[in-house]
Amino acid sequence: MENSTNYNDYMVRATAASDQIRAFAVTSRDLVETARKAHDISPIATAALGRLMSGTIMMGSMMEHEKDLITVKIEGDGPLGGVLATANNIGQVKGYVNNGDVVLPPNSAGHLNVGAGIGKGTFTVIRDMGLKDPYVGQVPLYTGEIAEDFTYYFAKSQQTPSSVGLGVLMNHDNTVREAGGFIVQLMPFADEAVISHLEENLKKFTTVTDVLKQGKTPEQMLEIVLDGFDIKWNGRMPVQWHCNCSKDRVSRGLVLLGRKELDNIIKDGKPIETKCHFCGKKYDFDIDELKELYKNAK
Repeated sequence: MENSTNYNDYMVRATAASDQIRAFAVTSRDLVETARKAHDISPIATAALGRLMSGTIMMGSMMEHEKDLITVKIEGDGPLGGVLATANNIGQVKGYVNNGDVVLPPNSAGHLNVGAGIGKGTFTVIRDMGLKDPYVGQVPLYTGEIAEDFTYYFAKSQQTPSSVGLGVLMNHDNTVREAGGFIVQLMPFADEAVISHLEENLKKFTTVTDVLKQGKTPEQMLEIVLDGFDIKWNGRMPVQWHCNCSKDRVSRGLVLLGRKELDNIIKDGKPIETKCHFCGKKYDFDIDELKELYKNAK
């Protein structure tokens, strides 16, 4: 699928309380709708993927270098099976759900029951900073609702007290009406007065989707969360769904299948079609192309 250029999505970064707090907020409706269309997935699958991509894109902006990649992988025993998102630090994200056609009844609050869709399992963060081995951190899923799982990961794996809010609101025609979220983190030197004031603000905060459907921006979302603090804005960045798949990349994946597997495919005598996991784009390989790949395989 082509990457759309008609995005109104963006992310902001800020610090507050004399740098005792750092904060991020994003509106991601267009990129989540692009993902929904690319994968043709149900509302609950869209909500799970949209929440995860929104959180991952904010985490991506915490990394230092343009080539750094962060992947957040949720594996659960619920019907969705698992959700994965990958982002860089320049506002590009992609992702997929293992079982995108799942439909479940709403939860007791009448909302999409993402926690039941995910189930119990693990929350894994893979940070690839171009070193020999990527950094991998893993915690058990806390609720499967995704925002709380990010919060739990930051506390347990990074020892950073954080509050994460994520939301996706669907229209009746199953398109995305609103999507976005925030991450607010306390620095190690934050004093008690700052902590308690922030906690009070968070208690009063309704939900991300409530705030977004009122037409509020990411800046206004953070102004609610950080009410009473001096806020210093540190930049605004467009964010978008972006898949960097290509026939060359898919070819390299086929080479990794090995000679035996490729030989079996060639003997079958039929061209093959492969599909990108992330965006659904299809790539065709005829027998001559497969024979060329066979020469490079081990």
